[in-house]
Amino acid sequence: MNDAQILLVTAASIAFLHTILGPDHYLVFTAMGKARSWSLNKTLRVTLICGIGHVLGSVIIGIVGIMLGAQLASMVEIESVRGNLAGWALLAFGLMYFAWGLKQAGRSQRHSHLHVHDDVVHDHEHNHHADHSHVHDEKAGNSITPWAMFIIFVLGPCEALIPLFMYPAAQQSSGLVVSVAVVFGLVTLLTMLACVTLTTIGLEKLRLPASGRYAHAVAGASVAVCGAAISFIGL
Repeated sequence: MNDAQILLVTAASIAFLHTILGPDHYLVFTAMGKARSWSLNKTLRVTLICGIGHVLGSVIIGIVGIMLGAQLASMVEIESVRGNLAGWALLAFGLMYFAWGLKQAGRSQRHSHLHVHDDVVHDHEHNHHADHSHVHDEKAGNSITPWAMFIIFVLGPCEALIPLFMYPAAQQSSGLVVSVAVVFGLVTLLTMLACVTLTTIGLEKLRLPASGRYAHAVAGASVAVCGAAISFIGL
């Protein structure tokens, strides 16, 4: 293979590993999709949109940096700052969603009432939150969550993409710069979609006991763990 082919194969390989080794690229979507009772198609749509934003963020920064003649070290530093911001944002979002999930769980706790009708005594269970909830509240929650995830993923960098960009740019090959971006982006998106599909179907196959009213809290905790892994471990 010539140098260009080697670079493209390297870009594809790094994109695959970058995605597989970063659980935030797929576990976040699987957890939120499960908690929100999204269909697999909707979960994949949200994943795809967030993934496009994730890749395009680094592509735009890389192209602007190349056009301005920025040095590799400065561009890597920018991506590092973006990575820290994304990690903390994901952690904060997970913790807030976890707290909201606990609040929802408390409001959804079922309790019984005793009724006496002449000589008949009976009781029934219900929860006031479900009885008095409004459809537009659920729609609002469903609309805000994907957008919050999108913003976080736009902040999140594809750290490996910048060095891959710099080599063809140094060789004055704009066509190769575009090819690297396309290959890296496509492999990243396809890997994200494949991982979300496998983990979502896997959860369905396992038939784990339903988390019931704690579903949102569990999802928030999962997202927070992913954010902590990025912020403290550097995944």
